[in-house]
Amino acid sequence: MLKKAKILIIDDDRDVQELITSFFKVRNYEVLPYDDAQKALEDLSQHKISCDVIITDLMLPGISGIEFTQRMKALGNGTPIILITANKKVEVAVEAIGSGAYDFVVKPLHFPQLLVSVERALYLTRVQEENSTLKTVVQLQEGPTSLEGIVGKSQGIKNALDLARRVSKSTANILITGESGTGKEVIAKAIHAMGARKKAPFIAINCSAIPENLLESELFGHAKGSFTGASDKKVGLFEEAEGGTLFLDEIGDLNLPLQAKLLRVLQERKIKRIGENQYRPVNARILSATHKNLRHEIVAKKFREDLFFRLNVIPIWIPPLRERKEDILPLAEFFLRKFSALNNTRLKQFSKDALEYLMNNSWPGNVRELENTIERAVVLSSSDLIRLDDVVSIGHEEMSEKSDSAFNFTGSSQSKILTVEELVNKYVQHVLQLNHGVKEKTARDLQIDRKTLYRRLREIEHDESHAGNGNGVASALN
Repeated sequence: MLKKAKILIIDDDRDVQELITSFFKVRNYEVLPYDDAQKALEDLSQHKISCDVIITDLMLPGISGIEFTQRMKALGNGTPIILITANKKVEVAVEAIGSGAYDFVVKPLHFPQLLVSVERALYLTRVQEENSTLKTVVQLQEGPTSLEGIVGKSQGIKNALDLARRVSKSTANILITGESGTGKEVIAKAIHAMGARKKAPFIAINCSAIPENLLESELFGHAKGSFTGASDKKVGLFEEAEGGTLFLDEIGDLNLPLQAKLLRVLQERKIKRIGENQYRPVNARILSATHKNLRHEIVAKKFREDLFFRLNVIPIWIPPLRERKEDILPLAEFFLRKFSALNNTRLKQFSKDALEYLMNNSWPGNVRELENTIERAVVLSSSDLIRLDDVVSIGHEEMSEKSDSAFNFTGSSQSKILTVEELVNKYVQHVLQLNHGVKEKTARDLQIDRKTLYRRLREIEHDESHAGNGNGVASALN
């Protein structure tokens, strides 16, 4: 099912209005007819309605088509407006275009020409949207110039962004913590881009991605012939980040000997390449990040306490996505626009059950998992509507594990045989869990209506609460 383009038609002549409406409705357009331009302007400005293109008569009671166009422009509403009139004078056409109208069509209407004008206006709008999205994509890929490019409206992300903004001008070491995939590097890039060092390099390294025997050389550099394979001298990342920022991602994975060397660098602001005796001064701001609880690592003797205090001058914590549900849909919409533009496909939209799934999923991989899910859906979806099947991806092993745990024929470890009623309830919970709590999809799969499913779930919850076990339905929904 393709998304219908929406046309707003303003004309006080009911016969003309009905002709235009009928012409576009049979061509799969949604039409909003208005007699009064003032009323249409009020509804648009108050966001009671929205549309993709506007067709309005030039001569109208109240405000004219040209005045309507000027007011739309003053409101900052960029919806393309096509003016129609019986006046063929060039001066009128010039005034219409000068007021901000996209096109000018003369009566008697030539409907194929009007259709071409509408389709061109829609194409222009889509290109402008894609260009805007691509600019944002490029900014995020190269590094945001401010925190405004970071998507999120939850209080948790607002707190993190506010703190990042306040510390960006300082030179203090910052430790960014949060689960994998929450966007720690994006925050680090934004801090660098807003600070005094923004014109100098931003150098990032993932400490867990490089073998231990090579990590020291990556950080500090080495002299020619200092070890097997060192066929030439190498400048380390501390030197590459001179005057800028060095971002040490997953710093909790550094081994203890390297931690000691890093601590010395932070204390003395000097480094020594492997195989050299000469110390070199360095001037790079250190931002670091980890998904680990470093205080626990200190207790376990896996991380140096003195290094922790050096790095953790200003801590910034990014909450996991499951704790900021209100960020899920804005992020999903952004990724939808991003990957539609990058893959040169028409801008898609989510179905109701796909949105329900996105909101109900716990997203253990956080923003990175959500981004990958939306990218896959954009690439694989065969229509302009992204459905539940496009966003749900359950591997055979996960399906098997869920089947084993959520649906079995015994009610306890004592292998109690279930009654038919208990078995039906167990199966309902099983299907609900496989659908990640999406009730509409569950009802379809069970071939029952939603009211029947809701009644069944209430009965299950009532039975479980009286049995002292209220986790069955809840676990299926989480």
